[in-house]
Amino acid sequence: MVFSSLIFITIFLPLCLGAYFVIPALLRLPDESTLKLKNVILLIFSLVFYAFGGVYYIALLLFVVLINFVGGHVIGNSGDSAGYRKAALVLTVSADILVLFFFKYFNLLIALIENMFFSGEGSFFTRLFMAEGNGALGFEKIVLPIGISFYIFQALSYVVDVYLGNAAVQKNFFRFALYISFFPQLIAGPIVKYKDIEEQIGCRTVNTDLFSDGVIRFCRGLGKKVIIANTLGEMVDSVWAVDVSTIGAATAWFTAICYSFQIYYDFSGYSDMAIGMGKMFGFEFKENFNIPYASSSVREFWRRWHISLSSWFRDYVYIPLGGSRKSKAATYRNIFIVFLLTGIWHGANQTFLIWGLVYGVLLILERAFLGKLLESSPLKYISRLTTFTVVTILWVIFRADDISLAFSFIASMFRSGSGDYGLLSFLSLKVIITFIFAFVFSGFFKLKKGSEKEETKAEYKVIDYVTALVLLVISTILLTNGTYNPFIYFQF
Repeated sequence: MVFSSLIFITIFLPLCLGAYFVIPALLRLPDESTLKLKNVILLIFSLVFYAFGGVYYIALLLFVVLINFVGGHVIGNSGDSAGYRKAALVLTVSADILVLFFFKYFNLLIALIENMFFSGEGSFFTRLFMAEGNGALGFEKIVLPIGISFYIFQALSYVVDVYLGNAAVQKNFFRFALYISFFPQLIAGPIVKYKDIEEQIGCRTVNTDLFSDGVIRFCRGLGKKVIIANTLGEMVDSVWAVDVSTIGAATAWFTAICYSFQIYYDFSGYSDMAIGMGKMFGFEFKENFNIPYASSSVREFWRRWHISLSSWFRDYVYIPLGGSRKSKAATYRNIFIVFLLTGIWHGANQTFLIWGLVYGVLLILERAFLGKLLESSPLKYISRLTTFTVVTILWVIFRADDISLAFSFIASMFRSGSGDYGLLSFLSLKVIITFIFAFVFSGFFKLKKGSEKEETKAEYKVIDYVTALVLLVISTILLTNGTYNPFIYFQF
């Protein structure tokens, strides 16, 4: 089940909201008991939500919850015994990583072994970067549970923060289970650190303003996803479905830019919906995007894109490695490691590995000298355009099924001539209009916000309500008539 589906919008979410607010109100329990009941309701609905992705994987989710709950308990109650605390941390983190590796990377490991040792076809380089195996070892493919990368990282943040003393041990199993499985951010984030949400699990309220802000935010995210991302996604997929070596440069560039907009509106739309639903239930999640295409450097881009992932790697990998506190060589090494892991986190494909490594190299070069050149540019839009171009080319690698296909597409972007498939073969008025809106609202031409007068806030609120209603109606109509509705980050 995805947020941008009719069953979720018309059945699941209304039922969850109704149960969350109506049942406690009818029972008239004390405040403490009311919150406990609300947490139980959210936990039940979260497990039901996850069951739509595969009933059997609920057991895996609960297993992760259990080992991290026990691990955190042992770490937090080992007193001054540093050895026990460290051993518990190592065992819990190792268990999390093994679970993630098995379900996410075992298929790739088998494919590498099969291609390298049980196939004589192609060159060494070709066999090394083949995404699929040849079946020589006879292993069945492991199906990737949706959202596993996100909830494993949330579990890791809990045990590490407890070990470092940045968060208290959660003694209530059901509260901890809710932290890991809360359905708005379970499948595709934002990645929520336990220390940022522990107080809200045990004490929160919902008022009219917070709830209405959540509804508005949800509708905006829904519009981003259904109206913009889905429309551009259909066009992008139709281009990638043909032989990309035969498309012209105009088609390749337009498709690449459309994908840049698609993945932004798709993922930021999901994050908006998650943050909006969190507000409806009294939770405040941190922002996950901040107009990333307004960035004037790759470094700035990663401060604005998928902020919860970037901050996770900063807090739990980059800073523990020494951050930028040591020598330049150590800093460059730390950056390289972080983006190597960032690429690997995104998926079991060499395309993600190369995508992450290239970003690591670019960030090192920016720290060395390129950053100063970009910052000293007399025209800020030149730096933005340069950054957007680099990001767009790298999205091609991210989007491709294998690295050879990515190189073939990039080659088409710099090929002369129109190719066998010209741009007009894929354009429609709907795509053109959507592309214009996507560009205008992408933040590339970021405007400086003026001061907001107090007396105009009510007017803006009315506009927000009307806009949200229009987006909800249009999105519902499109969902009723359409079939294209995947979330890109569900595969991670």
